[in-house]
Amino acid sequence: MRLSDLKVKQTAIIQKVHRSENSSNSEADLIASRLETLGFVPGTTVQVITKGIFGGDPILIQVGFTRFALRKIEAEKVEIGVGGASA
Repeated sequence: MRLSDLKVKQTAIIQKVHRSENSSNSEADLIASRLETLGFVPGTTVQVITKGIFGGDPILIQVGFTRFALRKIEAEKVEIGVGGASA
């Protein structure tokens, strides 16, 4: 499951941040690197706070005590595991 698929107020654990399969797409790898730098690393708990009205973009995500607004395309790079926990 991807972070972009998580419902509002649902909590999950980050499994992996996906990088581009095509090595020529360095922009996708840059996004993945930035997400990891911001704290989107395996084992970290994340929660969707809210989603935008039009198409669910952007998505407000909470990692620890910090909140980030991510575009849907950025949230799709984060693979998560849902342990059935929701806040």
